[in-house]
Amino acid sequence: MQKGNIAVQTENIFPIIKRFLYSDHEIFLRELVSNAVDASTKLKTLARRGEATGEIGETHIEIIIDNEAKTLTIRDRGIGMSEEEVQKYLNQVAFSSAQEFVSKYEGEASIIGNFGLGFYSAFMVAKKVEVLTKSFRADEPAVRWSCEGDPEYTLEPAEKAERGTDVILHIAEDSEEFLGESRIGDLLEKYCKFLPIPIQFGTKEEEHETGEGEEKTTHTETIPNIINNPDPAWRKQPSELSDEDYRSFYRELYPYSYESPLFWIHLNIDHPFTLNGVMYFPKLGNSIEVQRNKIQLYSNQVFVTDNVKEIVPEFLTLLHGVIDSPDIPLNVSRSYLQADANVKRISGYITKKVADKLGEIFQKDRADFEAKWNDLGLFVKYGMLTEEKFYEKGIKYALLKNTAGEFAPVEEYLEKIKATQTDKHGKTVVIYATSTEGQHAQIEACKAHGYDVVIMDQPMIDGPFMQHLEHKLGNMLFVRVDSDTANNLIQKDDAPESALSEEEQNQVKSAFQAVISDAMARVSAKPLSPNDAPVVITRPEFMRRMREMQAMQGMGDAFPDSFEVIVNTNHELVAKKLLQEKDSDKNAGLAKHLYQLALLNQGMLKGSDLLEFSKRSLEMLK
Repeated sequence: MQKGNIAVQTENIFPIIKRFLYSDHEIFLRELVSNAVDASTKLKTLARRGEATGEIGETHIEIIIDNEAKTLTIRDRGIGMSEEEVQKYLNQVAFSSAQEFVSKYEGEASIIGNFGLGFYSAFMVAKKVEVLTKSFRADEPAVRWSCEGDPEYTLEPAEKAERGTDVILHIAEDSEEFLGESRIGDLLEKYCKFLPIPIQFGTKEEEHETGEGEEKTTHTETIPNIINNPDPAWRKQPSELSDEDYRSFYRELYPYSYESPLFWIHLNIDHPFTLNGVMYFPKLGNSIEVQRNKIQLYSNQVFVTDNVKEIVPEFLTLLHGVIDSPDIPLNVSRSYLQADANVKRISGYITKKVADKLGEIFQKDRADFEAKWNDLGLFVKYGMLTEEKFYEKGIKYALLKNTAGEFAPVEEYLEKIKATQTDKHGKTVVIYATSTEGQHAQIEACKAHGYDVVIMDQPMIDGPFMQHLEHKLGNMLFVRVDSDTANNLIQKDDAPESALSEEEQNQVKSAFQAVISDAMARVSAKPLSPNDAPVVITRPEFMRRMREMQAMQGMGDAFPDSFEVIVNTNHELVAKKLLQEKDSDKNAGLAKHLYQLALLNQGMLKGSDLLEFSKRSLEMLK
């Protein structure tokens, strides 16, 4: 057996770094600014321990563009480096000074760095990198390190009055976009907006008023342009924040959002993992897709991504807000999450917090919860469909709303209708409508039978949600208000008798079949209440559900859009007038008119048929 060390050819390292270290070259700015933040954090830690003496003074970071020299400088007033430290940390690829510091001062500082590679991201956009640095130790002289993207470097004494480090990038020709003020400003906004050390990018003008009345004057002052909020809301304790503070932070996160959030959850845990954040419930209405990718993931206040599907369950991606955790495992570029037990625990924790918050609001102020249900409903249903742990809590406050505008949790509603809406098989039947206007006649027919009707008008979620409840609860089912005649929506043993003989019923059925040319229509004659419509059109529940499922999956028309034409043999227009009309043309005209009335009632009468119906109706009135 042989043992040895794998050789790495240093001259091959830089081409790999330039092309493959990060998927997006713009990330170099995040990495270098993060290093500057770490340098400042280290200094503050040492000062607290008494290892750094004297006044710390300003520790802000400065980003400087010099278009003439074609350089971009990241300047910090942090811990700085001695010549020995430059040799140790800059001349060894993948040797992390951050990890070394964390090991030595465990639990005393929140350090961003991890892999020891961030500094070398500079070579993705720079043909040459200079580092001018002076240690916080007074007896250590300043040094300048320089490298042109190959294994050779220079290290020499330098002049620098202040403690800290300047990383000077001589931008390459193919990366001159990073000399643009707006480009750098956008990247700072994206990646560094909430870093814990103030970051200055140029200056800005600020107006001030002095005096009062006629003596009031306005003067302009040039001040540093600080682009970040070093102390965002999620880093504070909930007790320190008012409702307005939370709303203000929401506007800071989403400056182009015109709606305020419904409410929010403050995440704050330090065992068995560290997690902070604020999750906002936006006003969803019926919209799902436009709401995604609104949760921002941070690691020690450094922006990582707004694609958090690996951290939170699918339904929680509808929320807005911030999650910050140093315990979420990231790859070298911090752009991809790596699955491990912590991610699962974090996902479970967030799910529980959200479910508990909704339950708390429902219990505390049910009227307010009901008022917000139009926006919360889609979220709750989606969560119950996709996450079993959330279903167990959500079933207690998932609401059904009836046509009278009354709300009730699912189980409470089932108990309410059990006495009148249980079929002959012992199942409680929930009758629902998708449109109070479009299905008004059917709703009224149900009311006449003493039935209650709920509204399910969120087509993207309600179909799967109803099937899920049927499966989970077992002894109940949903039927749409137009899936059968009102007296047959809930199957009972006491079916009404027909006023017509079997032969007369067949005669009536034949009369309608003769005037209905639609191949999707199936005609039947049934005894309904004399007060029901003479002709009713229904769409079988099973076939309609299959078509809706098919449409959601983007499939073709495997299931036809069939419907049933039910002729009410107990209605006087059928039992008397139609049967007694001996003139075949008038008989056919009456059957067609009654059929088209039923089509009109369903919004199915259109085009030339609607025009013909209108003309015939006018003639009948003359």
